[in-house]
Amino acid sequence: MAADESAPDRLNPEQCLTRGSWVKLICGASNQDLTAIADLCALYGAAGVSCVDVAADSAVVRAARQGLDWLEECDLPRPWLMVSVSDGPDAHFRKAWFDPTRCPPDCPRPCERVCPADAIALPAAVDNRRCYGCGRCLPACPHGYISERDHRLDNDAIAALLADVRPDAVEVHTAPGRSAAFDDVIRALAGSKVPLQRLAVSCGLEGHALTPQALSRELWSRFSSLRRHGLRPLWQLDGRPMSGDVGAGTARAAVQLWRRLSPLAPPGPLQLAGGTNGHTIDLLATDEHPAGVAFGGMARRVVMPLILEAQARGTALRHWPEGWRRGLALAEALVRPWQVR
Repeated sequence: MAADESAPDRLNPEQCLTRGSWVKLICGASNQDLTAIADLCALYGAAGVSCVDVAADSAVVRAARQGLDWLEECDLPRPWLMVSVSDGPDAHFRKAWFDPTRCPPDCPRPCERVCPADAIALPAAVDNRRCYGCGRCLPACPHGYISERDHRLDNDAIAALLADVRPDAVEVHTAPGRSAAFDDVIRALAGSKVPLQRLAVSCGLEGHALTPQALSRELWSRFSSLRRHGLRPLWQLDGRPMSGDVGAGTARAAVQLWRRLSPLAPPGPLQLAGGTNGHTIDLLATDEHPAGVAFGGMARRVVMPLILEAQARGTALRHWPEGWRRGLALAEALVRPWQVR
């Protein structure tokens, strides 16, 4: 496959951060659907993302690299590979769980209907490979049978994983009041001796009784930790986590958070995330210039039917020409407006 000659000139990831055309694909911090991850990374890499963000899992990283290696075979630029970790409990690092033997035979299974990852289906319960922790099934169960289970690595495991997979960048999900825990994670990352292009810090206001000024103080604390270890920050302002595929209204949360934090944040690029979708860019004024955007739930949802159809055909999306063309058009619809903004 040749590169699309009509595509905008490709800048490297650092240039994209400076220009405001950075786009990141979030595959899901606990998503372990290996076949889908390889296709997602290939597809959005071909569409022009600067970075792909995957779970801190050796098998997941190998799958992502299959997709990125395929890009190079097609003479297309290779985006950065980022892995996500957390310094404490976080919705991005959970998975749903329930015992299907407890479900009444006549249950209408609203959990199955609301799951955006197709991770719940009869006769089994939750497919751990596909569940990425959005939590929409938890209140949907009429019997209260669904619970959540933590899916985080401890710091020793984080350091060992980084030394093994050697990503280009790492994202640390943090929350207010966890400065000490964040420092511990950063020390573990630094101890792995893996050179990183950027250290992304993901944090937001949702779920915390904080003012923007208080969140700013939290970010400045994280900045001090990064500076001690010579790490270059990228601030991921998480507006409304894991909700971009819900509807147009969620796009406002990320933009509003960026506006409130821009004059208060420490040095480093500020990236939109959390509730982002195709409507996000339309909410920005022409003189507003965040460093870029990350797409998660929306990016996955629009192309997953094609990825699943390819699997049903016994192949990968990147090896099914018609499906690939359709999927690439959908991916480019999200990515290209940011490339040319």
